[in-house]
Amino acid sequence: MKQYLDLLQNILDNGIEKESGRANMPNTFGLSFGNIQMDLSKGKFPLLTTKKMYLKGIIHELLWFLRGDTNIKYLVDNNVNIWNGDAYRWYLKHWGESDGKYSMEEFIEKIKEGDLNTYTKNGDWDNPIFNTYKLGDLGKVYGHQWRNQNEVDQLKDVIDGLRDNPYSRYHIIDGWNKADFPEMALPPCHLLYHFIVRPLSNEERINWWFHNRKPNRDVVDSFDEDSVEKQIEYLDSSDVPKFYLDLNMYQRSCDTLLGVPFNIASMSLLLMIIAKASNMIPGISNWIGGDTHLYVDHIDQVKEQLTREPFELPYLLINKGLNSLEDILELTIDDFELVGYNSHNKIKAELFTGLKK
Repeated sequence: MKQYLDLLQNILDNGIEKESGRANMPNTFGLSFGNIQMDLSKGKFPLLTTKKMYLKGIIHELLWFLRGDTNIKYLVDNNVNIWNGDAYRWYLKHWGESDGKYSMEEFIEKIKEGDLNTYTKNGDWDNPIFNTYKLGDLGKVYGHQWRNQNEVDQLKDVIDGLRDNPYSRYHIIDGWNKADFPEMALPPCHLLYHFIVRPLSNEERINWWFHNRKPNRDVVDSFDEDSVEKQIEYLDSSDVPKFYLDLNMYQRSCDTLLGVPFNIASMSLLLMIIAKASNMIPGISNWIGGDTHLYVDHIDQVKEQLTREPFELPYLLINKGLNSLEDILELTIDDFELVGYNSHNKIKAELFTGLKK
């Protein structure tokens, strides 16, 4: 993806070094804006090829969000460890400096074993919001906000809204709920998802129908003779999509080496899932970055990545019919198929989560 490499180069050329606003984090080098625009209507999936990406981790995390889960056990059980540091930091905040707290390794092992219960200091937490804490909890992070923000299921609202009033400008999933910040291990970085429809022309619908449904020869021969109204009636009765579905995602804080490649793939997969469940064609996946930065400790890895030529982007298939929220919630890793992915080798870099060294 040349756009991504251009963004890395722009940060190196024009970025400004700043102190981190979070404790125990390195300085950053960055910009106040970034943008990557991806057209999914051609079928290609924006999975970075200049380093090997862990697609299973991207899929598992997104399914975890969609189900409203906020405990890392599902991720740990599926060898996705990107949230381990934040979950451990949240655990330490609960436990304080008392004797007997688990090391990071013991903490993860306990979660693997399924023993998520812990005990309070002197039988109670200092803060009543921690009364229901389980090992591996992250508080009211993404999954909670998506599925139960102030008792609103935002995912359901978007799916229902796209069906009932596609031209509405209210198709939004918003994670920036300041009232819940005290109960979050980390406020959301990717915080706003806005889904927008674009109507397909009659010609685009016909082309899609020929390519995807492959109608029989008699239908094809007669179709050109029909009036436009009759063509539209036939296309509608054949469930040919009427809309492209686009997605603008705003991310306030962007770890451009490690996080952004993950985020652009995840948001694009979310767009594909919602589009398929809404009988629409995934369109433009538009990533918008706010504080778009590199950690100063990552500069060497960035320079290495910039020496690599991208390969052709792969295809990602969802091999399951999706017609409802229930269908989405039943998705598993086995329902996805990556086709034609070639990449350069991994680039190792530390994921900073604010843990003390």
